[in-house]
Amino acid sequence: MTNAVRARLRLLAGFLPVTAVLYASAEALDPRGTDVLVTTTATAFRLLPIAASHPAQLYLSGSLSVLALGGLAVSYAAIATLVTGRGWVVATVAALLGAVGAFCGAILNVLVGVNVAAAASAHMTQEAAARFLVTSFNSGPGQVMVYAYFLSEVAAPLVMGFALWRSRSVPRWLAVLFTAGLAVAEGQSSGGPIVVLFMLPFAVAMVLLAARIWQAAGRPAAQQDSTSPTRRTAPPPAPAATPLRISPGS
Repeated sequence: MTNAVRARLRLLAGFLPVTAVLYASAEALDPRGTDVLVTTTATAFRLLPIAASHPAQLYLSGSLSVLALGGLAVSYAAIATLVTGRGWVVATVAALLGAVGAFCGAILNVLVGVNVAAAASAHMTQEAAARFLVTSFNSGPGQVMVYAYFLSEVAAPLVMGFALWRSRSVPRWLAVLFTAGLAVAEGQSSGGPIVVLFMLPFAVAMVLLAARIWQAAGRPAAQQDSTSPTRRTAPPPAPAATPLRISPGS
């Protein structure tokens, strides 16, 4: 393994704990009652006064959510590097699902966080702001992002956890911890700093997986894939037989 590959793997490993911190911070800072889909006017009227009272906090939490989801997309690709033998195809599919889901989730969090804060802070009537939010959420692209995000956020952790379990590249309890921890973390809503406690299993799993990736970057190339067949050296050619000479007259 070259120094360039080692450096890139270690850079990827660093994304995992950073993503966990960003994810927990975004959920902890999200104002209570704002983590909802604004699909009806009644929901918009209930949400806008809360957003108007905490616009800076909503801008910050929305921005951190976008960064966390971007880090999660990279983290899926980083975790997939651990699966180099059995299950590598499943891990690759999980990384693709995770990347698509994180992209859709980032756009959705712009609608939930940044757009709501902007609508609440703009000099417009509450009716106009509510109509703008409902139109954004109920648009065709908005609905596609919602469905793609919710489908992939369920499928990606399960598929990646199965790939880690099947490959035995990490302890099986760590594969379960990652899958369950991420599922709990994704299910958290704007409940205040208490949500950090519920996200601790996810953070622990990300730190342990990052350590595994870091260690894998330091191993010799021959140890990276224990499933590869052992290279056999060809036996040396047998020496040519020396012809028997018979002296004349014998």
